Amino acid sequence: MLTPAAAQSLTEQLAELFAQRIGTRLLAPGAKLPSVRQCAQIHGLSPSTVVAAYDRLLAQGLVLSRRNRGFYVREAASPGSAAVAGSTATTAMRAPVNAAALIRSMFHRPSDKPQPGMGAFPPDWMESTFMPTAVRKYSSNKALQSFSLRYGEPAGDAGLREALSRKLATINVPAAPEQIITTVGATHALDIVSRTLLRAGDTVMVEEPGWAIEFARLDALGIRMLPVPRRAEGPNLEVMTRYCEAHAGTSQAPKLFVSVSVLHNPTGYCITPGRAHRVLQLANAYDFYVLEDDTYSHLASGHETRLSALDGLQRSIYVSGFAKILAPNWRVGFMAAPNALVERLLDTKMLTTLTTPALLEKALAWCIDQGQLRRHAERIRQRLDMARSRSVKLALAHGCTFAAEPAGLFGWVDTGVDTDELSQRMLDHGYLLAPGSLFHAARVPSTLMRINFATTQDAAFWKVFGKLVDSTGTRAPRREG
Repeated sequence: MLTPAAAQSLTEQLAELFAQRIGTRLLAPGAKLPSVRQCAQIHGLSPSTVVAAYDRLLAQGLVLSRRNRGFYVREAASPGSAAVAGSTATTAMRAPVNAAALIRSMFHRPSDKPQPGMGAFPPDWMESTFMPTAVRKYSSNKALQSFSLRYGEPAGDAGLREALSRKLATINVPAAPEQIITTVGATHALDIVSRTLLRAGDTVMVEEPGWAIEFARLDALGIRMLPVPRRAEGPNLEVMTRYCEAHAGTSQAPKLFVSVSVLHNPTGYCITPGRAHRVLQLANAYDFYVLEDDTYSHLASGHETRLSALDGLQRSIYVSGFAKILAPNWRVGFMAAPNALVERLLDTKMLTTLTTPALLEKALAWCIDQGQLRRHAERIRQRLDMARSRSVKLALAHGCTFAAEPAGLFGWVDTGVDTDELSQRMLDHGYLLAPGSLFHAARVPSTLMRINFATTQDAAFWKVFGKLVDSTGTRAPRREG
């Protein structure tokens, strides 16, 4: 809070507040600052004080002023921008400039309050007694001596890969242990696939709305991205077909399609069998691979359709991990790939990390084999079901609607107001939002936001939300990028 009696002037305090948020990416590159009038109203200041603070930020090179449009956080050049800018395809997209804000927000929380924009469960939800037991089992002096003083197996601990093979069979993904490679989290697996199959200037189809961090990661590699609208039944096949036909036989033919087929982030959609079958038909007809990110598999029922199950790992590569459900800091992920790609993917893994830590992989294998992970996931799902029910009621009671049927961890909520502006106002009350513009190709106004059902079942958040929405006036028609 700004304090008139403090040693610093109100102008200095306000400028420092925004500078801190820009430095920690809570105000990300490209984000719009509140208007002078709004900022003065929010902080109880005179417009001249706000203007003076914004002038300081301009002088520091932290923001820029756009005539008749307001003040924006200055954007840094994107490593992949040159490749995209040189393209003649008008449909190619750039990554959202503020994707890093999603990552940084995990480490720079604005307060100790439950954060509606976070992408994970609260730590207390994942507490267990079996995880310490699993680690102790493999951390005795004798056990440590046997595997800690030399590099582990390049593909990952054999016991874990066998356990993962059995686990994948329960969702009908036919992966032998030899087709599985462990990684440092699921994001590392996605990166290995991209670095193995793609080169700068290659074209990839991605779902929109989608995961901003994946967009930014591909952009950093110089990849051209073609957005495919994601609907309840799956990706828009007409758009995918148009991309494939337009570039067939050229260097710009799509080489990969990246999909979160089950409990899609941010909508919660699950692909239907018919749509999955047709996506795989396109992949075969136009010679591209399908990269299936099943990060939220532990929260879904076993009968949901996986592209890799229908395809039998012929043109599909399956990726998942355990950070969302078990232990974020263990950083254990994996991929299951076609036999023809395994050695190439393994080479890329060894070039980036050599091997992965055997201690935590052995502990995880024990958790799977003993049924501890399965029972833990069941408890989490039951708790999430109750939290989702409460969050949905609160959201509806405060004038929101759901743009997608509530499912899984996330809700895709239409607020009726510009969520970029709302997110900055909520920060002043200690809440971090995930505005809809984060999940789209271009940073344009959106009335949507992604909420975490585990952290939005508290009426206190919705009380602040309702107050700020009401203070903005009439709700706007739905807008999204």
